[in-house]
Amino acid sequence: LVPIPLQYKGYPLNKDYVIDILVEDEIILELKAVEILLPVHEAQIISYLKLANKRLGFLINFNVPLLKTGFKRFVNNF
Repeated sequence: LVPIPLQYKGYPLNKDYVIDILVEDEIILELKAVEILLPVHEAQIISYLKLANKRLGFLINFNVPLLKTGFKRFVNNF
């Protein structure tokens, strides 16, 4: 778990977002085990990419019959 300090208009807030896994300080992995991925899950990883200033992230849902169907790739500023 990797905390990201939350700021609003440059002012720090007393809250952190927590990334599930950060690979080589470059790729964000957000792990889920849900029936279906909702737009709020996608918004979550997009927010993490922007706040952490990272380019690549994967949203992975483990609650699927075939694991490769549970992967969604997100690219920030591309």
